[in-house]
Amino acid sequence: MFDELTSRVVFVTGGNSGIGAGVVDAFLAEGATVVSADLSLPEGLSGIGERAWAVRLDVSDESAVESVLDAVADAIGTVDVVVTAAGTSTMGYATETTGADWDRNLDVNAKGSFLVARGVARRLVAADRTGRIIFISSQAGKNGYRGMTAYVASKHAVLGVTKTMAVELAPRGITVNAICPGIIETPMKHRERIEGGAIRGMTAEEVAAEDRSQVPLGRTGTTQDVAGVALFLASDLAGYMTGQALNVTGGMTMH
Repeated sequence: MFDELTSRVVFVTGGNSGIGAGVVDAFLAEGATVVSADLSLPEGLSGIGERAWAVRLDVSDESAVESVLDAVADAIGTVDVVVTAAGTSTMGYATETTGADWDRNLDVNAKGSFLVARGVARRLVAADRTGRIIFISSQAGKNGYRGMTAYVASKHAVLGVTKTMAVELAPRGITVNAICPGIIETPMKHRERIEGGAIRGMTAEEVAAEDRSQVPLGRTGTTQDVAGVALFLASDLAGYMTGQALNVTGGMTMH
């Protein structure tokens, strides 16, 4: 569908599970060369199949981010598209949220996304090349949700970075956009239902039913729902879009 992606190098953080894994699969299916970077992967950049690469990365570690991006540039070439899907969450009301919870969410979701995007942008500018930066934020970047203070704050921060980098990088032909997924069925969402249900006196099944009831389209989302939007933003069709935060929520968030 997107033939132009066959010539592009795509770097996906959090690529070994959840939304990130869906994004990796989608770009590979379009013929792109894809690097999956994830904390759960082995150390060192390695080829794992035709056009598929893998590397361990802690996105909150600035020196690790730079080292991995250097290794990718040396082995494969300049990254054309980056999708920052690495993320974490903790559950707890604001009055119970600890400093450690706050730091964990902001370090991974906000700082980590920024460090990776900054690293890719620097290399694109140095090579005088255009490119695409795609942040995975959340509808939690636009709304408040009980029991998720630190997570919500971190995803709002991602949208601030999106807008600022979009303005700064536009003259270089580098677009910067964010995807704001709604309730997507992933292992992290399953854990959140268990932990969030516990603090609300609900079972995970009751939380899941509540989730579905809030979505106008009548179902929760899949990783493929999000990956399809990432493909669009990376394609030539989205060349005149930058600084945007696209909802993929089944109608749950409409602003």
